Amino acid sequence: MLLPAVPRTRLRPVGRPAVDTPFGPLTFGTTIGDAGLPALPDELFELPSGCTVARWVRPAAHVELLLTPFDPDLDPGHWEPLTGCRAAVWRIDALAPLGRVKFSAGLPARLPEGADAGWDGGQALAAITVEDATTRLTVGGDDEEAICCAAFEGEAPRRWAALRGEVYDRSFSAWGLDFGDHHGMSWTLPPLEAGDHCELPVVAAWAPAEAAERCGNTWQAVMPSSKTLLAHVTALPAQRADAPDAD
Repeated sequence: MLLPAVPRTRLRPVGRPAVDTPFGPLTFGTTIGDAGLPALPDELFELPSGCTVARWVRPAAHVELLLTPFDPDLDPGHWEPLTGCRAAVWRIDALAPLGRVKFSAGLPARLPEGADAGWDGGQALAAITVEDATTRLTVGGDDEEAICCAAFEGEAPRRWAALRGEVYDRSFSAWGLDFGDHHGMSWTLPPLEAGDHCELPVVAAWAPAEAAERCGNTWQAVMPSSKTLLAHVTALPAQRADAPDAD
């Protein structure tokens, strides 16, 4: 369970979790075995900070998705300001052995006219960048190496740390990342046993294209781990009941 010590308020009606970006909504999906979870969660909660947690409950697994504004606290001496930044943390708790679990984060299949998308990853970072004449958007998360390292941080099953030798074996395809048409990415996980859990971060950051080209601020902003993002959420102040929603 994500942030079990933080109180939650149930929201009605539930809506589909998504991040609004300049190139359309970034939406999320989970497939367990051959069955995809519905777009609408079983439950939707608001945290005192205004962040939301969507929850799906199935006999074999519980899945949660946290959405939050995120301030990557980029040094203004090196990085120009972002226009916007949002983050997600996905978590699955296995209640039975799961041979195949897939999580995805993607923009619309048809991007606005003039927008180009491409892979933009680096060491321990899976990322795509979409850009037009005015705006650059980068979406990033863990790559396979980072997932193996996350096993040491308690964000994935400990035994996954031993899978690092498979990361660069391109003949091995049982698990890993797929960038598809570069409008997003999907993670197919190694098998999970009952009692296992896995957390994956996704961060979307956008800025004026010229500034992003010059200093790479959107790319720098999408590197946080799920542990960093969850710590950020717990540090956010509670919203007053009569205050406008956080941007």
